[in-house]
Amino acid sequence: MGRIVIVAYKPKPGKAQALKELTKTHVPRLLKQGLVTHREPVIMDAADGTIVEVFEWISDEAIANAHKNPEVLQLWKEYFEVCDIVPLTSLTETGDMFATFNSVD
Repeated sequence: MGRIVIVAYKPKPGKAQALKELTKTHVPRLLKQGLVTHREPVIMDAADGTIVEVFEWISDEAIANAHKNPEVLQLWKEYFEVCDIVPLTSLTETGDMFATFNSVD
């Protein structure tokens, strides 16, 4: 069974555009490794510039395998160069009954 994840990436200073571009490649790169489903990811922008992404891993096993996959480890390294991963609760929008974000195209 798939595992849907919601993750928040807070860009480091001056790295917002690089983060957006990297996030657009995230799921396609994981898909090439056979770790995620073909479900289209949803990529959103919070008011403070944090990027929120929703995507689906194939399984818990796929998540575990990602931690040993050199391609994924490289991808995560690229992420850590441009952002910090923050709790969803750090976003103002999550305090609303219906958390609303802008779409990143």
